[in-house]
Amino acid sequence: MQPPRLLLGYLRSNWYKYAAAILAITVANVVQSIYPRVLGDFTDTLHAGGITREAIVDSSLKLLAIGLTFGLLTAVGQFVIMKLGRRFEFVTRQKLFVHFTRLSETYYSKHGVGQLLSYVMNDVTSVRESISMGINQTTNAVILILSVMFMMSISSIPLYLIVTCMVPLLAIPFVVVLFGRPIRQRSLKVQESLAKMTETAEEQFGGIRVTKKFAVEPVMRERFGRTVDRVADNQLRLVRMSSLFQALLPFLGGLSLIVAIAFGGFLTIQGSITIGHFVSLTLYLRMIVNPLQQIGNVINTMQRSRASLTRLSDLLAVQPDIRESERAAPLKRGASDIRISGLSFTYPGSAQKALDNIELTVPAGRTLGIIGKTGSGKTTLVKLLLRVYEPPEGTIRIGGQDIRHATLESLRTQIGYVPQDGFLFSTTIRDNIAFSNRSSAAEPAYKAAKQAQIYDNIMQFPEQFETKLGERGITLSGGQRQRTSLARGFLKEAPILVLDDSVSAVDAVTETDIIDSLRAERSDKTTIIIAHRISAIKHADEIVVLDKGAVVQRGTHEQLIAQQGIYASLYAIQEEGTRHAAGEA
Repeated sequence: MQPPRLLLGYLRSNWYKYAAAILAITVANVVQSIYPRVLGDFTDTLHAGGITREAIVDSSLKLLAIGLTFGLLTAVGQFVIMKLGRRFEFVTRQKLFVHFTRLSETYYSKHGVGQLLSYVMNDVTSVRESISMGINQTTNAVILILSVMFMMSISSIPLYLIVTCMVPLLAIPFVVVLFGRPIRQRSLKVQESLAKMTETAEEQFGGIRVTKKFAVEPVMRERFGRTVDRVADNQLRLVRMSSLFQALLPFLGGLSLIVAIAFGGFLTIQGSITIGHFVSLTLYLRMIVNPLQQIGNVINTMQRSRASLTRLSDLLAVQPDIRESERAAPLKRGASDIRISGLSFTYPGSAQKALDNIELTVPAGRTLGIIGKTGSGKTTLVKLLLRVYEPPEGTIRIGGQDIRHATLESLRTQIGYVPQDGFLFSTTIRDNIAFSNRSSAAEPAYKAAKQAQIYDNIMQFPEQFETKLGERGITLSGGQRQRTSLARGFLKEAPILVLDDSVSAVDAVTETDIIDSLRAERSDKTTIIIAHRISAIKHADEIVVLDKGAVVQRGTHEQLIAQQGIYASLYAIQEEGTRHAAGEA
């Protein structure tokens, strides 16, 4: 299996930096390999009784020079490699975030936030560690082993002794093949269980207030505990396999050292080699043990990172369901007339149509009201208009242009969308309202807040528009969050504004004020209002009633009341509820 393009592309673009770092580490290890020979020569001189002050100083200076050169070059090489690894981490996380912004809603309906965070945190970190530690330790190990073998070959140590000592190391390739696949498979299971644990934790943190209100903390602890236990079990299985693998390589190196001591010591006693040669041989083989440990670490890390690389590559290979066609062109600026013809839509995996042959025309500057029971297709219609889901060819046109042939940016720029549960970010109220234009002056945010009837509430906060909201806007009440989201939609001043049950959490008086402001400010722009309460849409130029994905009634408020259909029944029920509530008050 070749490394995925995600990693190869980064290595290629920074090859010269990696080459410089590898060169520094290579020279450092070549210099280090001279150390046993210097010490061996000094031992022979000492044993021969020819040691002098000059010889001691000379050997000491050589060892000092070796140590300083090795330390300096190793530090430089490691710094460059570690820096490049951190850069890879940064670039990859940026790339993942950009990719996330392009993925369609279908993907997010199947993957939780915790799982996505696991890609960004755990998998990217695993790959970064592999290229940082892997390149560093691989270069160290390979160059040092080659240098040691070369130095032994040019020394006076008998070749048969060197070969005999190296025999245990021949088992290394078999050990690598034996352990490589199981380590990679167990690493993949660890990453998957970490993703599940992160997803569970994110969900429970988000719902902690509900957990406390229902006093079900023990249940949640048990549920989270099961995911933690799964992670622990998978990690222990990986650790057992990795530890055994990492222990075997230095063990084989230790066997070589034992052979050197036994066989080399015998030859030294026999006078076949000098004490200096024996010292050099044992030091050379001792130097090989540490690189073998490093090779074990590298192989272990690479197997784990391959599992993460596979996950990241699979993620980046996911194509969004909604893509611009080759002939996509920007929508005509300011276009706001909408024509929907023969629109039918079925969600993937569903056998029932969500929309069935919808025919609608909304002229520029008009207001369309949409009402219907839950599940009647109201929100589906809006998602198709925004191309959150792909509508059939030619079924939705804005300004006469098929939206499937429009660029996504131009489409969504010209439509302001305010959902029922508008998401608020953990920043200031002003930043939330000015979300579509962070660089705008404060005055537009104030104006939009007044239109949404939230201005007075904001001014009561100590820091007013600079008040920082908690996660998901928890600082505000439900009605305040909804009106803040509504102000965000007003500030955008888009040619088309869609309100998807966006005033459901406000009282009747505030709703009336918002609708009056809406009519005054958007008299020349197109507005679509989806609502469950008739009071929010009764002023619309046209109202359509959806039932089971089809338009069953259409007309003005007065016309629909006269038809005595679903609309009139809903109106009667809501009016009765209003009178009952007023009577209790």
